[in-house]
This record gives sequence, structure tokens and C-alpha cells, in this order.
Amino acid sequence: MPPTAAMALRHDWSVDEVAALIGRPFHDLLHDAHVVHRAGNDPHVVEGAMLLSIKTGGCPEDCAYCPQSSRYDTGLGAERLMPTEDIVAAARRAKKAGATRFCMGAAWRSPSDAQVERVADAVRAVGSLAMETCATLGMLTAEQARHLADAGLDFYNHNLDTSPEFYGEIITTRSYQDRLDTLGHVRAAGVAVCCGGIVGMGEDRRVRAGLLAQLANLAPHPESVPINLLVQVPGTPLHGTDELDALELVRTVAAARIMMPESVVRLSAGRSQMSDELQALCLHAGAASIFLGDRLLTTDNPGDDHDTALLARLDTAVAVPVE
Repeated sequence: MPPTAAMALRHDWSVDEVAALIGRPFHDLLHDAHVVHRAGNDPHVVEGAMLLSIKTGGCPEDCAYCPQSSRYDTGLGAERLMPTEDIVAAARRAKKAGATRFCMGAAWRSPSDAQVERVADAVRAVGSLAMETCATLGMLTAEQARHLADAGLDFYNHNLDTSPEFYGEIITTRSYQDRLDTLGHVRAAGVAVCCGGIVGMGEDRRVRAGLLAQLANLAPHPESVPINLLVQVPGTPLHGTDELDALELVRTVAAARIMMPESVVRLSAGRSQMSDELQALCLHAGAASIFLGDRLLTTDNPGDDHDTALLARLDTAVAVPVE
């Protein structure tokens, strides 16, 4: 697949096509992905984001990977929604650390209107710091999405997690269509979409192809596509799952880069268990964004010192925050 052809925007990918793309000779795949990456991104700069759990634990869903589910004994207790002033203080620290986007995550199945109003207050306050705002709160109604848009929310994260065929192995308390409906509400409200998935949950390559096909067949493509590597947490059903071959993660990132050339592919959860060399390959394959800090919601993240050292070795800088 020549890079010029790969860069054309498509929304008609078949799973067979995507599986063939992921399975291309490794060096050819990475070459074409990097060509696409350079066409739309500075390969020496990554976007830095910070993710804060503003309401932790107690979620009634049964997502098999999630330590915040009330169904699993992971030692994580339920907490109340953080006060707005505490959220803003964390956003200020994030900006000082180099983040240009501040993401707020709450462990809800679907928030109440009152809860959405409180998050909207936080969105307005964080936005006043000249930071991009992102929220992930579970399923939204059309009216709730509009309310967050009116508050100035830039991005809403709502991952598909995996392919439709494998989805029932991971979660039974929310349908795939529920996820697509929320994405539709967000898009209709004029909020940019952050939507990706998780790999390493015991799926095969065809399942990963099915996930990428679903994402790339959304019209328009998600503005942001996080690729998460499963973080295995004791007490969750997926703890003990066979680890994904590292190069399969690279292939997934590269395929996402080629299929959604205008989207920002994000190397998200799981970096604390990746070698520096694996992260470097993922960045070369087209990942253009990472999460800074030492926590991602409730799981470990490499931390600022490690990321600073790694990016320096790669002659790569974090995008400068707006003042």
C-alpha cells in the first residue's frame, strides 16, 4: 500500500483489509506509517496530556479490565467527585509539568444531570487556564453532551474497547450500540471525539483489526485515537491474561496511523510496562501523544523524570503549553 494511497480518508474498511494491513511485512508497514505520520505531524514533538481521576471507584459496570468496578475486589474504594477547586489545582500542576490537555475521568456508568453540571463547572475553570479539556464520564444523553459543549469541553473520551465480536467477552452491562450512541451525541454537540481501544485482553489479531475497522469507519474519524495496552490489575477477571507480543502493539499503532491519517494517535495506558525501545517504535510508527505524570486514573504511568529522559534520548520534545 503506497503511502499516498494510505493517506486518503476512508470510512469503508473491511476487517479482512485491516487484518492484511496489520500483517504486512514489518518494515514496510512501519515505513508507510511513518511517512503518513510525517505528513501531518512533527516527528520530533509529542503532545503531552494529563489524566486525573476526579471520581474514583464504585462503578456498577463489569468491564473485565477495570479496577474501578464495584464487582471486583481490587482494594480500590469508592470516592466522591472532587471539588472543582481541587481539580483546577491539579490542572495548574499539569500545565506546569508541560501538559497542554487536561483530561478528567469519572467512574460512572452514566452521570446524572447534577453530576454533569459539576463537571461542566470544572471544564469552564480548566479551560480558563488555556488548556484543552477532555472528559470521560460514561454514557451521555444528547442534552448532557450539549451542556458540556456549552461549557467549552474540547474532547470527550469514550472508547469502543474492542471489536463488536469480542465485546461480550469483556463487558456485558453496556452494549456496543450504547457506546456508539454516546459518540453520536458527542459529535452532534460539536465536541471532538477521543475514541480508541485496549489491546492485550486475550484477543487475536483479527479482533484488533475489527476494532480498528470500527474506529476508521466512523465518519468523521475520531480526532484522537488512544491505543491502550492492558494493565493487568489483581482482582480483575483479565489478571493473568497472556501478555501481548510487543511488536503486535507496534503493528496496531502503525495500522491506526495509516487508516486515520488526520487523527492524533495516542500511546496511552500500559507505558509503565513497556520498554523504552518499544515506546520508541510506537512513536516512530505514528503515536503523537502521551500521558504525562505518574498515574493514569488508578494505574501507574512512567512519570515525568522517566519521560523527560526518554524523550531526550529520542531527540523529541513535548509540545509547549499555551500561555
